Amino acid sequence: MEDIKIGLVGLGTVGSGVLQMLTSNQDKIANITGRSLTVKTIVVHNIDKPRTVDLTGIQLTSDLNAIMDDPEIQIVVEVMGGIHPAKEIITQLLQAGKHVVTANKDLIANAGEELATTARDTHTDLMYEASVAGGIPILRTIVNSFAADHILEVKGIVNGTTNYILTQMQQHGRSYEEALQQAQKLGFAEADPTNDVAGIDAAYKMIILSQFAFGTQLSLDKMAVTGIDNVQLDDVTQAAELGYTVKLLGVAKRIDDGVFAEVAPVLVPSDHPLATINNENNAVMVTGQAVGETLFYGPGAGGLPTANSVLSDIISESKNIALGTTGNGFNNYQTQTQYADPADILYPYYLSLSMPDIPGQMLKLTQIMTNIGASFKQIVQTDGPEQRAKVMVITHAMSKAQLAELKIQLAATDDVTLLAAYKVLD
Repeated sequence: MEDIKIGLVGLGTVGSGVLQMLTSNQDKIANITGRSLTVKTIVVHNIDKPRTVDLTGIQLTSDLNAIMDDPEIQIVVEVMGGIHPAKEIITQLLQAGKHVVTANKDLIANAGEELATTARDTHTDLMYEASVAGGIPILRTIVNSFAADHILEVKGIVNGTTNYILTQMQQHGRSYEEALQQAQKLGFAEADPTNDVAGIDAAYKMIILSQFAFGTQLSLDKMAVTGIDNVQLDDVTQAAELGYTVKLLGVAKRIDDGVFAEVAPVLVPSDHPLATINNENNAVMVTGQAVGETLFYGPGAGGLPTANSVLSDIISESKNIALGTTGNGFNNYQTQTQYADPADILYPYYLSLSMPDIPGQMLKLTQIMTNIGASFKQIVQTDGPEQRAKVMVITHAMSKAQLAELKIQLAATDDVTLLAAYKVLD
């Protein structure tokens, strides 16, 4: 049986998982691909660092040229993370004729199009199934199973850290700060959790999902991105009383000839499938014109789940090599799509406001809502500190343009403060 040699760049949690799964599942992989897959060389920053995986027969080095200049190595797995120097390394590997598999969402979201062009120019393959939703094979599913369908919307919970924090707030009454500390203690959150809690990680994943679903290249600076770092326990509790669960959702949706994409906390009806996705798990819901709504659920992170998606790419690439079909691209769907008009983006909203607990304040709020052409569906008032009332409102559907005008008019008042404005999934 012909042997395909593999190189690894990085040997952290995911890299170790890839090596472990390749070793323990060799017979099954060989049966599927018709090839024997062997890791020959691993490039790491520190070769003296203690390792928990068996490296027998594998060259461990800090010299990238050991992979770059080795004609036997056909597939290289990049699991070092970050944008630089990963971008430069992958570019060099593709130019050297190596097929590359990566789990690097930050890099693919920022430079995926450029790297895909390099792969096409060099007749090599670049695959990145593991860059979105860890162990959920969502990208290849969109490429293959939705190829003939017209995708209308992709939405979901694509960050396990924030989902764990919100679950703790919802189910155990923990404050955001307490839930974050718990997530860090269990290893679900980094020491610096900014990318996760500010919604940036989820936004990168939605950029990649949009490429596959709509064939369009969105940019982070044109997406509305709101994290969970300002979500208050009062709002999570009140949402539950109203029949909703607060989730950080990424949403990418076709609206007429445009695409709307956003990451933000959203009130999800308690009977909606996404409301049941708890702790560090992820879920992606794809809505097709023909098939309707489909839900893909599973672990969004972790060494072995992510490694499983990396192995999926390695096996696909091995088949390409065996069949002589390399150089075709992971995702070839490309269309010119504009951003949707804010006046066409309609959702109900949950508004949390603080105002003096005196007569006439609700009339003032009602007048502002009338001015922008919006209306209330539900209103709840509770007592707040220092003779102020907290008012929670769920509106009927209103546009992003109306919401922007609402914020302007509320900011112009002396005594009504908008504390939060979250979409409501209807």
